[in-house]
Amino acid sequence: MKYTVLSLFPEIIDAYFASSIMAKAVSRGIVEYRPVNIRDFALDKHKTCDDAPYGGGAGMLMLPEPLGRALESVGARQRLAESAAAGSAGRSSGRVIYLSPGGRPFTQDLAVELAREEALILLCGRYEGIDQRIIDTYVDDEISVGDYVLSSGEVAALALIDATYRLVDRVITAESLEEESFSGGLLEYPQYTRPEVYGMLRVPELLLSGHHENIRRWRLRKRVEKTLALRPDLIRRGEEIDLFDGETRKLIQELGGEG
Repeated sequence: MKYTVLSLFPEIIDAYFASSIMAKAVSRGIVEYRPVNIRDFALDKHKTCDDAPYGGGAGMLMLPEPLGRALESVGARQRLAESAAAGSAGRSSGRVIYLSPGGRPFTQDLAVELAREEALILLCGRYEGIDQRIIDTYVDDEISVGDYVLSSGEVAALALIDATYRLVDRVITAESLEEESFSGGLLEYPQYTRPEVYGMLRVPELLLSGHHENIRRWRLRKRVEKTLALRPDLIRRGEEIDLFDGETRKLIQELGGEG
C-alpha cells in the first residue's frame, strides 16, 4: 500500500509514519508514504494557498491552482469530459480521497475496501474547505470520519490511514483482526491482563480456567451484550443482512435483541 498525503502541514503526518507499528511496516516495505506540501505548488512569493469565497461568507477556501498542480504531480488525473478531449484524462496512480465532513461515512467495511487498493492519494483540507472544482475534477471519493467538524484534514487523514494500513497483509497477524470491534457485526469483548486482582476487581474466573470452548462462548456472549447495550444499530444492521450465525442469533434473542 502506498499513501500519498497532500497537506499544508505535512509534518503532522510525518510524525505518525515514524512511530510504532507504522514505522515497522514502512521499514519492511509493506507500506510506502509520500508527503506533499501543497505550498510548494503556489507560484507567488508568499506561497498563498487560500482566498475569500465568492458570494461572501466567513473564512477562507483553499485555492484550486496549487491543489490542482499538487494533485497532478502525484499522478491524479482529470476526470471531466472536456479534460478527456484535451488528452489529459486517464487512470490516476491512486484512488483520490478528499477528507470532508460532507463525505460519505467512514466505516470498517469501507476501511477493508480501501485496504485492498494499491495506492491512496489523500487530500487534506483546511479553513472552510477547498474549491468545488477540484472535487469535480480530481476527487474519486469524499469521506467523512464522523458527524463533526475538524479544523484539520490531517487528523481525518490519519484516522483513515490508521484504520486501513493495519488491514494490509503482513502488517498485523490475521488472528489479531478476527475478533476486533465490528468484525462479524459486533463490538469486541472485554479483555484482561495481569494482575488477577486490581483494587477490588478480579479477572473473571472463567478466563483463568484454560477451557477454550467455554472462553469462546463467554467472549461471544460478552460481544453480544456489549453491542446490544452500546450499538444496537449494529445488531439491527446485522439482522437485516443476515450476518449472524445461529449461535449469535440465539444469544441476541436470549439477551433481549430483536432477533
